[in-house]
Amino acid sequence: MERVKSLVRDVPDFPKPGIVFKDITPIFQDPDAFQRVQDALRERIAPLGADVVAGIESRGFLFGAPLALAMGLPFVPVRKAGKLPWRTVAQSYDLEYGSATIEIHEDAVRDGQRVVVVDDLLATGGTAGAAVSLVHKMGGRVVGCAFVIELGFLGGRRALPGTPVHSLIHY
Repeated sequence: MERVKSLVRDVPDFPKPGIVFKDITPIFQDPDAFQRVQDALRERIAPLGADVVAGIESRGFLFGAPLALAMGLPFVPVRKAGKLPWRTVAQSYDLEYGSATIEIHEDAVRDGQRVVVVDDLLATGGTAGAAVSLVHKMGGRVVGCAFVIELGFLGGRRALPGTPVHSLIHY
């Protein structure tokens, strides 16, 4: 993972002053690094016995969809409100600068299904926590969350109590 970590680019003052954004797009420009990330995520997720992979918009799609395909599992997009074309179930959550809402299609997760939630980065845990709540609201069981990067100093795991968290790169 050191090679992959070396590709993560720091972008200062994005999206606002004082924030150092961890840009994962260089990973996609290196097929070997991208494959290493996919392999490492699959190794961590496989023992969880998931029935479904749910990816959080938008970078969670980039990691979650190929992961689901490689594991022979359905992929469920977790999107920002108003982006899905059919009937949805929604979950709102607070951000440090306001609030947001995410949605999934009402038939995306069936009662009792085991779901792994995937995203590129775990920061404060607000979005991931909302995704976990959304899956629970639909009757699914979250068996784990997987992230490429975790900003441990922001304490995002606290927003995911009782949920196994798997992160490849830690800051």
